[in-house]
Amino acid sequence: MTNRVRTRLLLTLGVTIVAIALFAGFPPTLAKMKQKVHLGLDLRGGTQLVLQVVTDDAIRGETDQTIEGLRQELNKQNIPVRQVVRTQVDTFQAVGVDPSKDGDFRSILNDRFSEWDLVSTAGEVPNTYTVRLKANQEADYRSQAVDQAIQTIRNRVDALGVGEIVIQKHGETQKGEILVQLPDVTDPARVKNVMQSTAQLALKLVDSGPFPTQAAAAQNYGGVVPGNLEVLPSVEKGSSTEGTYYVVQQVAAVSGRDLKGAYTSRDETGHPAVSFNLNADGASRMGTLTEQNIGKMLAIVLDNKIQSAPRINGRISDSGQITGGAGGFSPQAAQDLALVLRSGALPASIKYLDEEVVGPSLGADSIKAGFLAALVALVSVVIFMLFYYRLSGVNATVAMVLNLIVLFGAMAYFGAALTLPGIAGVILTIGVGIDSNVLIFERIREELRAGKTAVSAVATSFSRVFITLVDTHLAALISATFLFLFGTGPVKGFAVTLVIGLVSNMFTAVFVSRTLFEWVLNRKQRVETISI
Repeated sequence: MTNRVRTRLLLTLGVTIVAIALFAGFPPTLAKMKQKVHLGLDLRGGTQLVLQVVTDDAIRGETDQTIEGLRQELNKQNIPVRQVVRTQVDTFQAVGVDPSKDGDFRSILNDRFSEWDLVSTAGEVPNTYTVRLKANQEADYRSQAVDQAIQTIRNRVDALGVGEIVIQKHGETQKGEILVQLPDVTDPARVKNVMQSTAQLALKLVDSGPFPTQAAAAQNYGGVVPGNLEVLPSVEKGSSTEGTYYVVQQVAAVSGRDLKGAYTSRDETGHPAVSFNLNADGASRMGTLTEQNIGKMLAIVLDNKIQSAPRINGRISDSGQITGGAGGFSPQAAQDLALVLRSGALPASIKYLDEEVVGPSLGADSIKAGFLAALVALVSVVIFMLFYYRLSGVNATVAMVLNLIVLFGAMAYFGAALTLPGIAGVILTIGVGIDSNVLIFERIREELRAGKTAVSAVATSFSRVFITLVDTHLAALISATFLFLFGTGPVKGFAVTLVIGLVSNMFTAVFVSRTLFEWVLNRKQRVETISI
């Protein structure tokens, strides 16, 4: 045996061992195989959800931030204005701007807030400017909100230990819909709650309260709460303030963006609570705020509900605690709250549009039917190749089996889930692999009929067919890649299987098959023909 053949055989053997170890463990067992080969939602059962991101929330938040930024800039430039209020999700008004400062106001609007258009200067009060977010910018913000929601939901579900999830955009882009597939989830209600929690944390200075009703809170300000304040309910369970209302600053002194970490802890009574740390910038602002407002109350607000409103007794810098009131959080609720705080707040609220449960019994039937089809295809092809190409059919069979081993090994390595369309991809891979062998074998037959020796016929055939195989595989690979990029769910599962199958087929059909021919031909000094 020549060194070339020995090296190629060792390489083939090494790839085979590695592939088997990847999808069946070492030593290989059926239990390890079931553990490593991940089944998709259609085979394993689970829950499929269609969510919609309420992107109006993100636009509303952007508008509020802009209003606050404009207020600060007007104060800084000493430009009097009666009030700046949001009138629609993407529109706000600057009411009663000082006429002598019109030029300065317009200059600030154009230079610092170029994403906004001045659409009107009419209003009940003279010098009232109506400003609206530009359409293209609004579309970008809505798209970014969906992307951010997908990433946040993925972080949260990953932290729960749910594997093989599918989270991706669904349907028309402007609708903001997201498809979530959760295979084999044992507690879908908990997962849904964690996904849906907005978890927008804010620390806001309390202006007055508590009040028994919202009307009583407004009455404290003559019936109308000033634009820079808002009324929020208290949900501190077991406390005398539960169900009451506070009037707080509309703009948070510290927000969830300043969070550095969140973790479960215990409150003063020993009940589960959630503690959090702030980054340097947030800690600096927190320190200044608490130092200047000793004796006042600071509301810890989560999703526009006041969790607690402790009185500031001294300077607080970089940490805080969210308690569950006198009853405390349950251990799981505290864990989930810490998790959603760590993963970041959703940029907008989400709502469920559809929920579909796939039973595991349907998956079992699909697996049985799919593997039966694959087995029938495999056996039929083997019988045909052995009958038509005699001993060379053994070569094709070995290459085909190794192709499947490499395919499943690669899928296990990349964590790709096997779906019902993925089984179709496996069957198609078998067909493509055999087609490659047929091309090579027919070429060898032609070379032998032309009078060449077996060694020369094999070498010439593999060299000339190689380009053809590259062309066909590359074309199929490009198509499968686009299926993977733009497909969803089962279509993507089919594309994954096909891409891996095509790559492994090039290895087995060209490298392994030729190695086997050369190994047979090297066993004798002179071989005039081969069984083909």
